[in-house]
Amino acid sequence: MTTVAFLLSKDPVLQQHAGDVAVSRVVMRLAAEIFDVSIICLSAETGADTVDLVPGGLPLTRVWKPPISRRRLLAGALRTRRSLVHVRFDTDALVDAIERCDADVFVSAHSYMAESFLRSAHFGERQLVIDTHVSAALVWRASRGVLGRVEEPRLLRDELRVALAADRVASYDVPAAEYYRAKGVRDVRFLEVTLPPAEQIDVSATPRRLVFMGNRDWAPNQEGFLHALRLWPRIAAGIAGAELCVVGAKKPGATDPDHPDGVRDLGYVDDLQAFLRTCRAMIAPIRTGGGVRVKLLDAIRMGMPVVATSPAIGSLNTTFDMTPFDDDESFIAECRRLLTDRDAGVRAGDQLFEINRQIWAQRRPHRAVEALLRGQDAPATEEAHDNA
Repeated sequence: MTTVAFLLSKDPVLQQHAGDVAVSRVVMRLAAEIFDVSIICLSAETGADTVDLVPGGLPLTRVWKPPISRRRLLAGALRTRRSLVHVRFDTDALVDAIERCDADVFVSAHSYMAESFLRSAHFGERQLVIDTHVSAALVWRASRGVLGRVEEPRLLRDELRVALAADRVASYDVPAAEYYRAKGVRDVRFLEVTLPPAEQIDVSATPRRLVFMGNRDWAPNQEGFLHALRLWPRIAAGIAGAELCVVGAKKPGATDPDHPDGVRDLGYVDDLQAFLRTCRAMIAPIRTGGGVRVKLLDAIRMGMPVVATSPAIGSLNTTFDMTPFDDDESFIAECRRLLTDRDAGVRAGDQLFEINRQIWAQRRPHRAVEALLRGQDAPATEEAHDNA
């Protein structure tokens, strides 16, 4: 049996609710149905463990993730002519762990996690697959100010260098896949992986409550949160009982803005799934987006309507035929429609839930992951929503 090792920058046990980890857990579970799967991750802990994705668990090797040292990062970046991020996640301990692993295929979750593989004795002997998730260049440009703008071209250069060295590259964004293809990457594909269906929300029983979800230490989420606050008085005007709940950690050090009437900032919610079942729709007035839209996929898997902009939706539009609402007037109008017309919310939620249900019934994510890891042609996409 082909053996596959996943290289993760976060601990899939200790940080399983992080967006990129949530998607990696889905991909790893699908891979484990066909392949012999193991995991190597950077972590605040060391030693062996298991990840509860299959009966008996998948073997996990934790490698010490050293604390950030500005001096080490700068010296490494100057010496290797690489970006700070690609230096940060490349360690000798990770190289050693990779070389001790006898997998046939190594899957790097994020481009930067491939750096240690490229320095290992396995490079050129074993297959390397890059699961890009989201470009670190996008993250740094959106969240690191001047330093982010300085690092962006270096990050783009590093991400392309790694992609060109890999055997295959997977992207959750069609434009990103097209970018790599245009740059000469030999095998790059759009990976159609959604979250498995969950128990469907009874939208007809929900109050007039919208939810904005996302950790605001990520600059696009903070920007979207502030824009949602600006829009809310116009969304809620004249609608009795209208409520906007904000879920997710606040931006560290940020001053709390004034919250209009009807807005509740809940921060971390203990039982998130139970809370989401009390919401009429999720809103995402995001202006900068990229990678895997995990929060939207979480809503979709439960049959929750979504009101979102094009950057928030990204390439999910190719799968779910979602309508973006990019100007304030249309965004406000759609929010008001769902708050006042419960039946419209039910229809919207039913359609998204059914499309996602059919995707999994047709085993499209399973086939996409298998083809990626085997190096086969990507399976033809079936229209999931023909009968929705």
